Order: sequence, then structure tokens, then C-alpha cells
Amino acid sequence: MKAFGKYISKYLLSFFAFALILLLVNILVYALTFGAIVFREYGLASPANMLETVAADLSASGISEKTEQELNDNHIWAMLLDVNGTCDWSVSLPEEIPTRYTIQDVAVFSKGYLQDYPVFVRNVDDGLLVLGYPKDSFMKLTGNYFPIQAIRIIPPFVTGILAADIVVLFLVYCFSKRRIARNTEPIMASIKTLSAGKPVDLSIRGELSEIADSVNQASRVLSRQNQARANWISGVSHDIRTPLSMIMGYAERIASDRLASGNIQQEAEIIRAQSAKINDLVQDLNLVSQLEYEMQPLHKEPVRLSKLLRSYAADLLNAGIASKYTVETEILPSAETVVIECDARLISRAINNLVQNSIYHNPQGCNIFLSLDCFQADISITVADNGVGLSAEKLRDLEEKPHYMESTDERLDLRHGLGLLLVRQIVEAHGGRMKIESAEQSGCRTVLTLKCRKL
Repeated sequence: MKAFGKYISKYLLSFFAFALILLLVNILVYALTFGAIVFREYGLASPANMLETVAADLSASGISEKTEQELNDNHIWAMLLDVNGTCDWSVSLPEEIPTRYTIQDVAVFSKGYLQDYPVFVRNVDDGLLVLGYPKDSFMKLTGNYFPIQAIRIIPPFVTGILAADIVVLFLVYCFSKRRIARNTEPIMASIKTLSAGKPVDLSIRGELSEIADSVNQASRVLSRQNQARANWISGVSHDIRTPLSMIMGYAERIASDRLASGNIQQEAEIIRAQSAKINDLVQDLNLVSQLEYEMQPLHKEPVRLSKLLRSYAADLLNAGIASKYTVETEILPSAETVVIECDARLISRAINNLVQNSIYHNPQGCNIFLSLDCFQADISITVADNGVGLSAEKLRDLEEKPHYMESTDERLDLRHGLGLLLVRQIVEAHGGRMKIESAEQSGCRTVLTLKCRKL
């Protein structure tokens, strides 16, 4: 869920950054577009500059040829009105422009236009200097008056509006992120549950209802597949038991028949022993399947692990373990009174599988160590041996490669390992964890960690 939240945050931040970049691009395009116009119209040929240039060059005989040429180059006409409103001199004056004006005429055109020509005026010593620019070159506001307070408030107002917009965008981003996370959290939790192989029933209305229906449909399909697989394994296990029991019975009868030859008795005993292994394998397979699909009820009760471990070691020795194997048990004082809620039969089964694994992989014999230790709220059951151990490659394969019951590969890597898989399933069904440590020619050590409480 955190990863999904980071994804949404990244997506929304990208959107926010894109909006900001787009705004900056718009400002840049605006500046380049209108900046060129402003620079051109307010450059050397701007009304202010031309009025300054002409006024500085003005004399009793008019203006210099250079200044006159500059006016012509920019299509600007000019005239000088004396105090009586009469034109003393002019440059490129259009025919429709009068040469005599009353004070009322001057008051009107000085603010705007003269015969649709935008005009600009300046007081000089000899009268009134008037410059006329081409039609449609400038737009003048003849009624342009504004309250000074309104002009002063424009910069802080624009800044405040921009800051408010940024805050609103950020709040919308936070709200959208929370809403998306809240709406998708049930879906992500259901997908996580579904990925663990457990069924889900998701109920969501609105825009995400279609996704919820798809998740529920996938859950139903997965449940049917798991149920069919478990039923098939259970059915095959049941069907194998009857003929297997007959084979074991006849093999045991032949092995104990004194009239049979020694070779036949020996072969019959081998058949009986191998049939017993097959029977154990079928039982393990059925139990693993039930634990895998949560079809095995756990009969939990308070169990004192120190007593359980001692009882198991005693039963193992009383069963007549070969002399080339030794069993040592160590229960630390901190674990002596530890009690856990567990299924004692399954925990004993897990310990036995580990011990039998040590015996199976060390036919030359080895020392087997059983220990019990407690640290804070965890208790650890350790089964170790000093046998041949596992290579780094085999240990990595054991931890990383899926068991064939869990494999999604069509090739189905049919590895055995039911014993260790069963141990892991039992420990995980009790909320614990399993860790295997081994090195070649240095033995193997498996630690089962469970939650506990002390008496």
C-alpha cells in the first residue's frame, strides 16, 4: 500500500509540476510575443523618445535634416503650433490635417486622435509640438483616469491571487491524493490477500466497482482451483491407502513367514519399508495440502514446550534409533516454563520431520542436537546436526525455488522437499517463522521461532 501511495504521490506531483511548467511556458511565450511589440513601439521611435529628440533639435528655422529623415523613416508627421494655434512649420503633414486650431481643438486632440492619427504633444518654448503616428499604430484611452488606490493595490492583489491559486492547487493535490488512497486501499489490501492465496470478498460502489468485481471474480476462480486441487490430493491419498495397506500387509506376512527363503524375506521387508515411506509421504502430502489451503483445523491448547521436547526425545530413543546417531537435548532455564498456544501434534510432527531429515541425509551417522531457548516474547526450537550439511547453492535453491505445490511455472519443477515444506507450513500456521543455516561438511541447523508466554 505504501508503494501505491508513493505512485499516486509521484503521479500527482508530476501533474502539479507539469501545470507549473506550463504556466511558466505561457508567461515566457507572452513575454516574447508582447515584449517584442513593446520593445519595438517603445524603443527609439517611441512617442516619448521622438518628442524628446525633435524638441531638442527644434530651432527658429525648424529641425535638422537628420531628425526630419528619422521622422520620415518612421512614418511620423510633425507640426509646431504657436500660442495662437497657427502652424509655424510642419514635416510630412497629411493634407487632411488642418493648420489652424482653437484652444478647444487642442484640448480635444491632445488626449487622443487628430483625424484618426494618434497624436502626442509637448510644450516647447515656441509653442506646442505635435507628432502624429500612422493610423492603427497606437490605441489611446481618452477617458483614462483611475483611482490611485486601485493602481497601488494591483501588485499586492496579483501576488496574493497567485499565492492563493498555488495554495488551492496544493490543497486539491492533497485532497486528491487522500481520496485516491482511501478509495484504492481496500482494493490493494484485497490484492495483497489474494496474492497470499486467501479468498476475498470486496464490496465497493462507484467508479471502482468494476475493479472490485474483477478482484472478487479472480478470488472465486482461485478458490475453486485451490478447492479442486485439495480435493484431488485428498482423493488420491485416500485411494492410495487401501492398496498400499494391502501391499504392506502381504509384505509383512511374507517377511515373517519362516517357510520363505532368506532372500524373499529380505526383499519383502524392503517392500514393506518402502511402502511405509510411501504411506508417510502420502500423509505428508495430504497434510501439506490442507495447511496450504487452510483446510486443516488447528487444535490449539496451552503446551509447555520443554515437556513436549523431552517427551519427543524420549520416544525417539525408545523407538530404537540406530547407534550411529546420538540425540542430545538442551533446554535453557529461560525456556523451562514457556507455554505457547499450539497444536501439539503438529509441532511434534515438525520437530520429527527435521530430525528424520538429518537422519536421511547422513547415512554414515551424526550427532543430533535439540535445544529450546527463549528471548523476550519469542521461543526458538533448534534442530541441528554435525553431518554433511548443504552447499551454498543447495541452500539457496531450497530457500528461493518454489515447491511444486506452489510453482506457477508450466514446467513444474517437481522437487521433493515435502518434509521441510510441511515444517514451514506448520510453523507459519502458528504465526511463526523458519530459518535454515547450513554449510557443506559443517552440518545443518534449523530454527523454528514462535510467540510464547511464561508461566
